Amino acid sequence: MVRREEPVPFAFTAESDRFRSNVTPPRTPPTGARTAGRVLWGLVVVAGLVGALLLGMPALETPHTPDDGPSGPTAAEGR
Repeated sequence: MVRREEPVPFAFTAESDRFRSNVTPPRTPPTGARTAGRVLWGLVVVAGLVGALLLGMPALETPHTPDDGPSGPTAAEGR
């Protein structure tokens, strides 16, 4: 179709030859390999989170020191 030089009212109808439908075709059911891949990917993500938690737990613990008695201010000991 030849483009017109003069302005056309409802220009979208004049350019309807380039229109593409926004209707998507129906999805195909996932194959067994795709389902297995998704399950494996989920397991990898969960294992990574659990591993990070297990490796990070020692860093979150406070060092344990033996109790030598009450640890109050030392400035008042000389009185």
